Amino acid sequence: MAVRERDLLTTSEAAVLLRSSRQHVVDICERGLLPYVKVGAHRRLRRADVEAFLRPELTRDQLKALWLHRAVAGRLVQDPDAVLAKAATNLERLRRVHPDGMAAKWLDRWRVVLDSGVEAVLDMLASRAPDAIELRQNSPFAGVLPEAERRAVLAAFADRWRSAHAA
Repeated sequence: MAVRERDLLTTSEAAVLLRSSRQHVVDICERGLLPYVKVGAHRRLRRADVEAFLRPELTRDQLKALWLHRAVAGRLVQDPDAVLAKAATNLERLRRVHPDGMAAKWLDRWRVVLDSGVEAVLDMLASRAPDAIELRQNSPFAGVLPEAERRAVLAAFADRWRSAHAA
């Protein structure tokens, strides 16, 4: 489906919707958290992407992955070098297993995020943006959380999910 020009926002218009600065919108676009297209030399964002960035609806599995990755973010803050090294090692192994296809695309995207530094990784781990949701489905952070902590996060998530969806 073709995107009509009136469905595209400037970074300034997106900033108003996001209640942020134009530069912040540019930064999150550059980090891959918010997709954009180039129209000439200018970035344009689909209104639907900006609105989804504000409050995307997540499936149970996507929300569970978000909880786990937020726990990974806590580990990253505590020991950035160790977490990034583990992710880089996992990424190399996964890239050998998935040399082609969509998984390879997402793994290459993780490489860009990891190379962008701790702040970019933290943003991707905790974001509800559509690209971050997709990216977490091919996560290089396996083994970062000790098994007991991983189980505790999953149990807390399950309890929260049950209480939120109780009839």
